[in-house]
Amino acid sequence: MTITQTPSAALPENLNSFPKLLERNANKYGSRPAYREKEFGIWQSWTWTEARDEIHALACGYLTLGVEQGDKIAIAGRNRPHFYWAMIAAQIVGAIPVPVYQDSVADEMAHVMENCGARFAVVQDQEQVDKLLEVADRIPELKQIVYLDPRGMRKYDHSALHNYRDLQAKGREKRKDFDAEIKRRADAVTGDDTAVILYTSGTTGRPKGVVLTNNNVLMTAKNTCEFDNLTENESILAYLPMAWVGDYVFSMAQAMWAGFCVNCPESHDTMQKDLQEVGATYFFAPPRFFEGLLTSVMIRMEDASKTKRKMFNKYIDHAKRIGPALLDGKQVSAGDKLKYKIGQALVYGPLLNATGLSKVRVGYTAGEAIGPEIFEFYRALGINLKQLYGQTEATVFITQQPDGEVQADTVGVPSPGVEIRIADNGEVFYRSPGTFAEYYKNAEATAETKDSEGWVATGDAGFFEPDNGHLRIIDRAKDVGKLNNGSMVAPKYIENKLKFFPDILEAVAFGHERDFCTAFINIDLTAVGNWAERNNIAYASYQELAAHPEVYGTIQNHVEEVNRSLADDPRLYDCQIRRFLVLHKELDADDGEMTRTRKVRRRIIEEKYAPLLTALYDGSESIFIETEVTYEDGRKGVISATLEVRDAVVVAPSAQKVAAE
Repeated sequence: MTITQTPSAALPENLNSFPKLLERNANKYGSRPAYREKEFGIWQSWTWTEARDEIHALACGYLTLGVEQGDKIAIAGRNRPHFYWAMIAAQIVGAIPVPVYQDSVADEMAHVMENCGARFAVVQDQEQVDKLLEVADRIPELKQIVYLDPRGMRKYDHSALHNYRDLQAKGREKRKDFDAEIKRRADAVTGDDTAVILYTSGTTGRPKGVVLTNNNVLMTAKNTCEFDNLTENESILAYLPMAWVGDYVFSMAQAMWAGFCVNCPESHDTMQKDLQEVGATYFFAPPRFFEGLLTSVMIRMEDASKTKRKMFNKYIDHAKRIGPALLDGKQVSAGDKLKYKIGQALVYGPLLNATGLSKVRVGYTAGEAIGPEIFEFYRALGINLKQLYGQTEATVFITQQPDGEVQADTVGVPSPGVEIRIADNGEVFYRSPGTFAEYYKNAEATAETKDSEGWVATGDAGFFEPDNGHLRIIDRAKDVGKLNNGSMVAPKYIENKLKFFPDILEAVAFGHERDFCTAFINIDLTAVGNWAERNNIAYASYQELAAHPEVYGTIQNHVEEVNRSLADDPRLYDCQIRRFLVLHKELDADDGEMTRTRKVRRRIIEEKYAPLLTALYDGSESIFIETEVTYEDGRKGVISATLEVRDAVVVAPSAQKVAAE
């Protein structure tokens, strides 16, 4: 089955690159804010005219370093206007920006820069410089490094190191000399030229460089801005990793196309407060953010007075019943509207102000499934929260949810210009204007992913709902397996159901080619720690709290509730979890157990924790394990624990299951 959205017209030639959009925005929106950054508690702002000056100064600075057309410029740092400028300036001089995750260890950075052949790097600070110097022998093509934060850099050899602002100052001095060359290079950039190389998260192996052209990126930006009516009046908080395709599309492509303002928070820790100050109208966050925010709200309500809790529950219950209908413009009685307005004044308004979401006009979540209860909670408060489905290779957008057609259990309809086809084995394929050009220096992987007609294999299994044409994603196609009795196993589907509970941070389910399903579980230290504090339960570490009998009992209740829900699905009845254990440590990207975007590396976990997996299936009641861990400062250590293995109640076949059989 194939569903296609009507494609839009090609990009105008005068708007088919970032340098051209920069000129358009400076001329059209000159005095409007383009970028804001909070530093030392104070917001600093740049208009589009000022941003153009900063970017052109850096572009001229690049020329003083000898940047040639086609050179790769690696960029590593937290969200700051200077790094967005560095990417645009790279395009102006005909170079290609390659964002790198700032929390990557030196080996991960070396892989990316070695693969793309980066000759230049623009980085945050001494930490990033040190990582590059550590692996200098692996990246001999790297000639010059530009750093933004000068602290700690005074005694370094500066023959190949340059202060960002000093480089801009040199560029301003040479501006007249370089004007003609800058114009020639900027005018030469076309829609078919590479806009950026973004590296995949590397869930199953080494990250691959996804080459996206200007046409890929800007056509997607144009289509999706039109889909959600995004204009120059929007405001967005740029806090997600700059090396992630989502931030590149939201904070670079859509921001440049629509001309809206990009706001950079002071730090990860102040993000929530900064969001409140900015008043973002367009906002993206992964499900984990919304889950954590709701958990913190519920924790605060536990500590509130009885009267406040009663009022909160009364109006939240009303909002859940009425809010989504109001949001979708459906008919609601006058009495219900009045009660909702009262709730708005007493509960919803103050709550949204406190979370920083009060001005959000369009909100999106993606990356993982979000719990229906969590999703509907935010929509009940009046936030137009929607889901999208996407990939780096698609320039993010494959599907979106139109206003008035938002559902908690689907990911919407094809985005504008996108075609989606479901193969006989259930795998989802797409092609679109955003479809990537290639994997950099990896023709074999490109051919495996994208066929000669432009169809891309997502690796995900799904189907279209017959009544409305919305896509429902079940699991990764390669992860969908079979039990020994032939029944289907969808581990991601099970894991997402487990993670709907605030006490569960992460889960890894198993079952392929086995007799039954089992699971590893990570508790959420914040949520469970708050419970322990309220109940005067002392603990010294994550490991100690995770092993507490009452915690185990709570997790078992959650597992058995998931089993009850699975019993109602004839396709997934046999996916019920028969045995589980709570891990003694959090799964961590530094330990190789997750990607930098916090996706589980299932195969690595299976190998690393093979003794635990064996214990889940051989009937053991406990298992001793020693595990190597990486501390924040890079040191290695070993932690050991004896873990309890528990059986979970499996629910008998429901009437629906029996009827289906």
